[in-house]
Amino acid sequence: MPPSQSPQMRPGPPGPPSRAVDMFRSPTFFVSSDRQRATLEEFHKKDQHLSEAFQKNKALCFNASAYQRTHPQKVKEGHRDADATVNAPLILGVADGVSQVEDFGIDASLLPHELLQNCESLGMVQLLPNSKLAKYRGPIPLLQEAFKETKASGSTTVVMALLDNGTRIHGKLHPMIAVITIGDCELLILRRIEGRGSPLQVVFHTEMQRIDGHVQTPLQLARVDERIDPEFHEGITEEVIERGSAVHCVSAYEGDIVILGSDGVFDNLYLDEVQHIVNQVLVRGTTVPAPEGVLQQLARCLVEASHRKSIRLPTGQLPDAPIGRGGKMDDTSVVVGQVVEWTEEHARRYTPSAVEPRWGLHGLIPSCTSCCPMSEEETESCGEDDS
Repeated sequence: MPPSQSPQMRPGPPGPPSRAVDMFRSPTFFVSSDRQRATLEEFHKKDQHLSEAFQKNKALCFNASAYQRTHPQKVKEGHRDADATVNAPLILGVADGVSQVEDFGIDASLLPHELLQNCESLGMVQLLPNSKLAKYRGPIPLLQEAFKETKASGSTTVVMALLDNGTRIHGKLHPMIAVITIGDCELLILRRIEGRGSPLQVVFHTEMQRIDGHVQTPLQLARVDERIDPEFHEGITEEVIERGSAVHCVSAYEGDIVILGSDGVFDNLYLDEVQHIVNQVLVRGTTVPAPEGVLQQLARCLVEASHRKSIRLPTGQLPDAPIGRGGKMDDTSVVVGQVVEWTEEHARRYTPSAVEPRWGLHGLIPSCTSCCPMSEEETESCGEDDS
């Protein structure tokens, strides 16, 4: 498992009260073309993580749910949410729009939404099991094609998971999750590695891509005019995808949990905290597929836990977070996917249609790009410890 920029374990007892709440309200900044190009080789990865544990010779897909919410303090300040999500049976994604472009009259939410919509449409055609409608050539070509089809201006980070049922090892079907990330959104895969009665454990996670390590300057995909970047042209964005993306291919197994989140999640929660929350909701013995509503509950719990990092403890201390005490007030988006069997029902529901390419609007698992705030009852259901 590759290392994360955020340590898995929480540090020791907190020190004196901090002003971190004020420190981390700043927006994400647009990064110029020349600065991005200088760091592409540093970020580019192409890794495979193969596991040949026994599994039945069958296709897999995602059962998924999404939840997003702007931090309450940012709502008070009139901030608009620029995150987007996709949760389709064969593609999951989170895109986090760069808020600074709004200073130039650009709606920061348009490009993230359009990009993920295009990725979903392309992915659901290319990745359909036993379909020859369109050839799947990997996550980089898919993301490049999706970006070329966008029209909106703006800038965004993105992370996606694609379930590829086209790989065979020793003649046997071996489903793989192809992960592509650009910027500081992150992805985790958790698995019950000691059997069905064991807790879920993190078996894979991505790294954030931040230029010079600065929290406000992630690697990003952009379309801007000369007011923002006189050197910009669309070939630069294609180069960022080709040379700067981190791509990983990970063996997929029924029951795996895939969590994708914006930086508002992983700047605020340590990996062991995420793992703990997952196991509070998806307790041992949880069925596969999970009961209806459980994945949505988990996504909400992760967002709420992220936002609580800016609330002082009864002692007056601010909670520890990977980015610093008090965490970061930010738009926060989570997609939770469970790997399940691709059934005949899925095949019937997702029959190819040239008339309706937006699979998520009429399929078995609808897309969700925004949800209502949690009620007090829902917050309590997250299983927070009383201590």
